[in-house]
Amino acid sequence: MKKWTIDPSHSEIGFRVKHMMFTNVKGQFNEYEADIAFEDQLNDASFEFDAKIDSINTNNNDRDNHLKSADFFDAEQFPSLKFKSKNVVENGKNLEITGDLTIKGITKPVTLKGDFSGLMKDPWGNNRVGLNLEGAINRKDFGLTYNAALETGGVLVGEEVKLNAELQLVEKK
Repeated sequence: MKKWTIDPSHSEIGFRVKHMMFTNVKGQFNEYEADIAFEDQLNDASFEFDAKIDSINTNNNDRDNHLKSADFFDAEQFPSLKFKSKNVVENGKNLEITGDLTIKGITKPVTLKGDFSGLMKDPWGNNRVGLNLEGAINRKDFGLTYNAALETGGVLVGEEVKLNAELQLVEKK
């Protein structure tokens, strides 16, 4: 099996969640590690991913600190979230990765769907692969239950969190 790494300068691991039910707040994890292995096709791939909660970035320090607190991720007790694939299905450019996501010590299955750009060689002789993945979870399923009622009805934070990953992988030499 070939080993691959995420190129952080050409990748983003992010999420979106409704704020006050009006707009999506976007965020990303700036620090993460991954163990990825596959040959030239992804059907035999394995993905293990670990994002550092302290690296969460929503472009608002107060919100980031609140997300790191016990109200949400509790970064002190649970410093990372983890994903480990169980099944990968590649069908042409379509890709589906099913695996276990662990947040705050709670593990649930999740499916990420997207596309696979194929294998390419960069100008420096490195093999690269591009993946665009999306999925969704209910944050309450992972113990992320904090919310606040709004005077006009509704709540501050939506339950559905949309996951997105724009990944450029580089083969390890």
